[in-house]
Amino acid sequence: MIHEQAIVHKDAEIGNNVSIGPFTVIEKNVKIGDNTVIGSMVTIDEFTSIGADCTIFHHAAIGAAPQSVKFAGEETHVEIGDRCLIREFVTIHRGTGFGGGLTRLGNDNFLMAYTHIAHDCITGNGVVFANAATLAGHIEIGNHATVGGLVAIHQFARIGDYAFVGGKSAVTKDIPPYVIAAGDRARLHGLNKVGLKRHGFTPEVLDALKKAYRIIFRIGLTLNEAIERVKAEVPDLPEVNTFLHFLESSKRGVTRGKPGRD
Repeated sequence: MIHEQAIVHKDAEIGNNVSIGPFTVIEKNVKIGDNTVIGSMVTIDEFTSIGADCTIFHHAAIGAAPQSVKFAGEETHVEIGDRCLIREFVTIHRGTGFGGGLTRLGNDNFLMAYTHIAHDCITGNGVVFANAATLAGHIEIGNHATVGGLVAIHQFARIGDYAFVGGKSAVTKDIPPYVIAAGDRARLHGLNKVGLKRHGFTPEVLDALKKAYRIIFRIGLTLNEAIERVKAEVPDLPEVNTFLHFLESSKRGVTRGKPGRD
């Protein structure tokens, strides 16, 4: 149902069984998937695609031009997957021509009130952003990561799969998969054991990740030395390989803790 006081451009593509509340504005070149519910006073700008079964609460602003002085009005896009829950006053900006041209959210993301997703950010599936989580541009967030309230993440940083970032943290470097990080500036505080168990990680995998974590972050080796030792001493499991690949591919540097105290 489209409320009579909503403004929907005639060229917008609206799926089946979509609900759009009063005073919401949907511009041209917008696609909205089936069964999505959009509240009142939402703005969805052009070149935005929203998947099926999403819920968007009032006053969200999706698809606005990026906050970049180098943006010159080029066509860029926002893509949002299926079953995403977007709460009040969330802002999601389009990509930039120089940054890939796309801001993309995966499926089953939960964005609590006042979350900001800047230009060219990419998130995986099942990501949770608590209230006022703030992403600068060009950030990558892995699957099933959790970003706490009032967290600020520096541009080009990455957050790995199943990582948990505690509230009020300032993240300036990459945070590996499977860990807990918190603080200003964020430091590591061990594996995200509770989160991993809730997602069904087996005792074998948890033991291997614990050993890998200890070698890399607790005994004072250089990163390259630690990675080679993990390869030699820790079982060759997919999760361990994901952990090592993330470390080896870091460009900003990896967030660490204090040796012997993580």
